Amino acid sequence: MKKLFYIGIIGLILFEIANVYFIMPMPGSQRMNSIDAAYFFYTWRWVFRGVFGLLALIGILPAYRAGKWAPYGVGLALLAVAGVAYATNYEMAADTMFYQPSVLTLKNAAENKVGKERLVIGVEVNGQARAYPIQYIGYHHQVRDTLGGKPIIVTYCTVCRTGRAFEPIVNGKLETFRLVGMDHFNAMFEDKTTGSWWRQANGEAITGKLKGQTLPELDITQVSLDKWLALHPNSLVMQPDAKFQEEYDSLSNYESGKRKGKLTKRDSASWQDKSWVVGVEVSGGTKAYDWNQLQKKRIINDMIGYLPVSVVLASDNKSFVALRRATPGQKFVMKNDSLYDEGGSVYDLLGKSHKSGVPDLVKVNAYQEYWHSWQTFHPDTKQFR
Repeated sequence: MKKLFYIGIIGLILFEIANVYFIMPMPGSQRMNSIDAAYFFYTWRWVFRGVFGLLALIGILPAYRAGKWAPYGVGLALLAVAGVAYATNYEMAADTMFYQPSVLTLKNAAENKVGKERLVIGVEVNGQARAYPIQYIGYHHQVRDTLGGKPIIVTYCTVCRTGRAFEPIVNGKLETFRLVGMDHFNAMFEDKTTGSWWRQANGEAITGKLKGQTLPELDITQVSLDKWLALHPNSLVMQPDAKFQEEYDSLSNYESGKRKGKLTKRDSASWQDKSWVVGVEVSGGTKAYDWNQLQKKRIINDMIGYLPVSVVLASDNKSFVALRRATPGQKFVMKNDSLYDEGGSVYDLLGKSHKSGVPDLVKVNAYQEYWHSWQTFHPDTKQFR
């Protein structure tokens, strides 16, 4: 009977490790297609714990009485289970490492305390604009807000360098999410209602009852705060939550690509796992543009499928957009971060025309990401060479 105790103990230890291994960045775990196994372990976690715990309980007295040193062995085994359970459920669990702001504070440009050089995820809904600094949302992973009368969640995954904004509406109802881990290095959220897991990079439920559903995505612009306020002078800006200042400080050099950690560093050479790209997604397909090349060219006039697209980098070397040109033959040059075509039309960085009667350009989805992230979640992407 004493064997049952040790079978239960080993089972508990192995289960707790497996339960976190597949959804956290551990050696080899994020390169497997193991999301369904991870979800199975997580969904049935109390069954696994109950079965192995019962085996340990049945065998604990025989194991304790097995010999002179047996009580010490039982004690060490129980301590091992407690230590592993604490580490995996508290120290290594995503939602105990990263928290949402306790208070979301927003200030106008005059009262703003965030450095103008900081990168932000800018969102505009129904004429209202707000800026969310990457230094802050990179730690929080998600920030809930209401903008232009709509509930929104602004999300960021530092391991993929992906910023996204969604409407947290599932089957017509407002939903809440918690960070549960990651899949293929991308942050993963769990909805409160069904427990389905949703991928941050595209808002898709990848396992659970709602698998295959997607959240409505909102247009975002990744620019410096200075550039965002120049384009949206009435915008509000998210301010730091003093409770998390230490965590913010740890990410102070993230946006510039100067971190040294394996998960959040930057590869300076092009087309490496951790090199930066601008991924563009239109109805004609997807394409990736090397950040190093964009910095040299400033404007890349290209075709994605049958659609003419220009990828534009502003003078601050941080702010970028992708715009659909009116015709394939339309080409741009940049002066003072405004776009000029050969016909004399002028547009601002967001494609808004400076001349009456000349229609605005269409802004398209464009994201700065690590190359490994973009190609993982857009396997059919083309590369601009």
